[in-house]
Parts: sequence; C-alpha cells; structure tokens
Amino acid sequence: MIHTLSVRTGSRVEMVDVTSKIQELVRTGEVEEGVCHLFVAHTTAGLTINENADPNVQTDILMVLNKIISDREAYRHLEGNSPAHLKASLMGPQLSVLVSGKSLVLGTWQGIYLCEFDGPRTRKVHIKIMAG
Repeated sequence: MIHTLSVRTGSRVEMVDVTSKIQELVRTGEVEEGVCHLFVAHTTAGLTINENADPNVQTDILMVLNKIISDREAYRHLEGNSPAHLKASLMGPQLSVLVSGKSLVLGTWQGIYLCEFDGPRTRKVHIKIMAG
C-alpha cells in the first residue's frame, strides 16, 4: 500500500519537517522491520535528511543553495522557475529510511524534510513501507 502525505508549504523556498507524520504512519502500520521509501513527484521540490534540533541549519542550507543557484541567470525555461528545478535536482526526489521496531532509524538529531523551491503549494509525498 502506498500512503500519500499532503504538505502545504507557505513560502517560495522552505524546508518542512515531515518526520513526525511519517513516523506515525510507520508506528501504526504493519511493518515491524523493513524500509520506508519516500518519493516526491514534483520537479521543483525535493527531500532530504538533516538536523532537526536547530532551525538555523535549514536556514543555512537554503541560504547556501540560493547563493549557489542564482535567480539572476539568463535561464531559458519559460516558466521562470529554473532555480527551483536545479535545487530540487540537487536534493533529489526520494529517500529510503530503515525501520526497526516500528520506528524510523534516524540519528538523534536527524529529521526528514520536504524541500520547497517553488511555493507556496500543496505537495504530495508518497510513502511505501516494506517489510524486509
């Protein structure tokens, strides 16, 4: 079964912590041990795992991405969101997280983030939890 999590973003560029929502799916699911695979089916959003204790980490990540990928280039894409496509490609559209004891196997400070680069929008994160 594939679960779909809808995430409403509020800014043009932001990182939304979705860890607790995904953990709840894992906790209430049937898989005790296995893998939780996440996929975002958007070309201007991505997924990443990073620190979730200090929100300044997400601010720093976005600051550097904005410096690396300028919105002032002579992009040819007519929609005007080429920087969002590039940032999403760097983050990637998918993650796999191990599951043990009906819990995501993450480090103490790790969280799962939906990375919005062309918002605000409603994004879909597709989740498949597999035994193994």
